[in-house]
Amino acid sequence: MAHKTGPAFAVWITGLPASGKSTLARAVAAQLAARGVDVAVLESDALRRLLSDHPRYDETERDAFYRLMAYIGALLTRHGVPVIFDATANRRAYRECARQKIAGFFEVYVECPLETCIARDPKGIYRQALAGEANSVPGLQALYEPPGSPDVVVQGDRDAPDLAAERVIAMLKQKGYV
Repeated sequence: MAHKTGPAFAVWITGLPASGKSTLARAVAAQLAARGVDVAVLESDALRRLLSDHPRYDETERDAFYRLMAYIGALLTRHGVPVIFDATANRRAYRECARQKIAGFFEVYVECPLETCIARDPKGIYRQALAGEANSVPGLQALYEPPGSPDVVVQGDRDAPDLAAERVIAMLKQKGYV
């Protein structure tokens, strides 16, 4: 992967499940690609499927998973590959772990009402939780800690993904990464 402008960076897109993180990650990656910047998108569900046939989503498994995700992101950025993390990372500590390992770390919070996320529910996780078939869904049974000072806040229920991605790109430009 080539990065034609500034140093490598990492953007962690966080928010409740079904808030619009993946849609925003795709839009940011596409806009960066149009500028000649190839990024690695680390999507938590895809990575989990590679690591475990049956993830538990309990606190112990999440601690290990997000440490690994931060390590992979740090490794990629050290080798000049910009990274977009597409991951809920329900605890601030998970995202802070990546921030400590990656010099050019930025946090984007996709804020979205829980009711909207439940109504969208593309993977059926809220339905499973409400039916008692899942017991650790962030925002319902598991705590979700929003960022204290995100670099960009996106309204997942109102902001158009392309316009929100432009705001992320503008922040990266302002910081000298694009």
